[in-house]
Amino acid sequence: MTLLMSYLLREHMRVFWPCLGGVATIYLIVDFVEKIRRFVTYQAELRHILWYFVLKFPSILFQIMPLAILMSTLLTLTILSRNNEITAMRSSGVSLYWVSVPFLVVAQVLSLLMLWASDAVIPGANQQADVLREFRIEGKTPGSVFQGSEMWVRLGDQTLMKGDLPDDSAPRVYGISLYKLEQDFSIREIVFAKELRYENGGWVLVSGVSRTFHTDQLVRSQPFDRLPIQLNQKPEDFRRTVRIDSEALSLRELAAYVERLRQDGYNPARYATDLFGRTAFPFVCLIMALIGITMSLTETGSRGTGLVKGVGYSLLVAFLYWATHSVALAFGRSDVVPPLLAGWAANILFLSFAGYLFLRVRQ
Repeated sequence: MTLLMSYLLREHMRVFWPCLGGVATIYLIVDFVEKIRRFVTYQAELRHILWYFVLKFPSILFQIMPLAILMSTLLTLTILSRNNEITAMRSSGVSLYWVSVPFLVVAQVLSLLMLWASDAVIPGANQQADVLREFRIEGKTPGSVFQGSEMWVRLGDQTLMKGDLPDDSAPRVYGISLYKLEQDFSIREIVFAKELRYENGGWVLVSGVSRTFHTDQLVRSQPFDRLPIQLNQKPEDFRRTVRIDSEALSLRELAAYVERLRQDGYNPARYATDLFGRTAFPFVCLIMALIGITMSLTETGSRGTGLVKGVGYSLLVAFLYWATHSVALAFGRSDVVPPLLAGWAANILFLSFAGYLFLRVRQ
């Protein structure tokens, strides 16, 4: 049995790597063609462009891994069936459940690797890629810096602003801290406000307190309900900088950010949905392997589908999963359904479908 498992694993890997490489190549070509015109407009250097795609490659592998697992599983079993090897295994008393074990083991290992990469590798690589694109390729002036789940924006030579939570439906930012500095960078004034809001062509701080530091070491505190402030930025200037990108945070940072929002009384639905979605997505590899096995063997238990049909089925299933997952995440971010259900909904549906097909496979 060990020899058979090793053989199936080897045959699976012989198909998996070309599938992964082919899908990754197609993805890179499409992404390159889509972005190259914009990069050329900014007269970007070739080394910066190449390094940008190198940094984005872990994220690309993360997205296409389930499709590669599905395609390679289905095609491997199809090839084995065409060579009558599945029939030989069955005639020797080997259950198709045992035949499935190497494929499921590989899928589970890759799921765990994807979960680790989503926490330890991809966020940092995405941050570096975004910095490279904005400042090296597009030549933009640094206006904001993200520290963990906080946003820092330089409003002037001597003024810094920290924001916690952007509002997707209106030009406002919650959890504002405004630091006004002297020429020697000592703190002159700190302003804390519940939110920064754009109204009637100007910016207003809402529900906060201003603390002024005097040279005699006295501190004057002044609470306020509404405090107009002069900012050169318009709402459209903040659209890019105020949004905290959950993809740039590790899973632990994102979980801590969701908990902090919940403790502060804000609605964390958007970021909680992203957290559950990123946690659930790696395990779709196991589901796709199960679907690939059942789609190849469900009709007869021994004769697989055609190779062309296998590729077509893989693309169709991947598209349906992505559509379902995207719609579920949209509902969760809008707080229509609970974030936990939104993040795992597609996995639950496709796992149920795979389980139903698996029970129909002839043993």
